[in-house]
Amino acid sequence: MARGRVKASVNTATLRARLRHWWQKEIRSWLILGLVIFSLRSSLADWSDVPTGSMKPTILEGDRVFVNKLAYDLKVPFTTRHLAQWSDPRRGDVVVFFSPRDGTRLVKRVVGLPGDTIELRNNSLVLNSKPVEYQPIAEELLHDVAMTDRASSVFAVEQLAGRCHAVAGIPSVPALRDFGPYRVPEGHYFMMGDNRDNSFDSRYFGPVPRKQIVGQATAVALSFDRQNYWVPRWQRFFTSLDR
Repeated sequence: MARGRVKASVNTATLRARLRHWWQKEIRSWLILGLVIFSLRSSLADWSDVPTGSMKPTILEGDRVFVNKLAYDLKVPFTTRHLAQWSDPRRGDVVVFFSPRDGTRLVKRVVGLPGDTIELRNNSLVLNSKPVEYQPIAEELLHDVAMTDRASSVFAVEQLAGRCHAVAGIPSVPALRDFGPYRVPEGHYFMMGDNRDNSFDSRYFGPVPRKQIVGQATAVALSFDRQNYWVPRWQRFFTSLDR
């Protein structure tokens, strides 16, 4: 009996020594490396999966967009607290932010800056009492849009503050096509989806506080066709959103 207790004690001590060795030499190093990597991802760059068509045709369902978290500021990892700030979002930027309604992470376009007056008249944007210009869209900008979406939607190119981007509408569905005028409060930004009739945006949940903006979405990193068994859309890999 005494010999059995001694043997069990030796085995327990050996196991503890091995666990201590694994922790010091292996596990702790991997945990520290993982913490560093996730901290860098939280502060420097990230990507966002886009599950809806609210930014179509600029961003499609199944796109994963690259997010530059240093575009405007530097934040404390895993928080929205700013350590330093060097610029602010511009009209026309595609940004990632936390919804003021429920904290959901969203991707939308900055339409209104602090102090701007925003109005929507039959889906046409009016900025500071001046109608925004629209032009016919080039076929090449719709190359990746499904034929069913092309048949049910109307498309145009919107010139917002000298920057052009594609927008869409779906005439057959009920939507908020008239809005405002609304003045954007200081320290806030007015966000809208490029797919104006299929976007839950600042028309519904209000302006977004500056501190809730995560970073600027600049490119499609990866793209998979969700309606076609997640087949990769190779032509969209590593393409700029400013096309």
